[in-house]
Amino acid sequence: MKRLISALALAAMLAAPGAAAAQNANLTANFGEIRLNVGFTPDPHRVDLTAGGSIDAYTDTDLPGACVGDISDAPDYEVTYSAGSLPLVFRTRSSTDTTLIINGPDGQWYCDDDSWGDGDAEVRFNKPSSGTYDIWIGTFNGGTASAALLITETP
Repeated sequence: MKRLISALALAAMLAAPGAAAAQNANLTANFGEIRLNVGFTPDPHRVDLTAGGSIDAYTDTDLPGACVGDISDAPDYEVTYSAGSLPLVFRTRSSTDTTLIINGPDGQWYCDDDSWGDGDAEVRFNKPSSGTYDIWIGTFNGGTASAALLITETP
């Protein structure tokens, strides 16, 4: 009987959902993708989208602890960037509190909540690398919301 209970307990632990791996940057972006070269125009490049999703970045993923907000599994937008000497800055603009999660060309995760003030997020690369930036825009208090992603080299 003890073996049966132990086996059932082990099976339950193995079947229990755990934290997901980091978000899947290989999925097709929800709101499209673009190639930008240093000096792109118009600057800022603006993308209107719906922020948020059903995944809590802080508790439901293996993302770094600074990553917060409710996000989708797939990135919201993908930027393939050819860098120069200018900085590259990603910002959110919304009437609700938004967060920003970026998987950079170096494979590292960059996250922010409120650095651009008033509930808007900003991630700045002072010396950006060329490559792909996968971007998630989350909502801090759950649900979804209309938002804009702004990409600029002239902060």
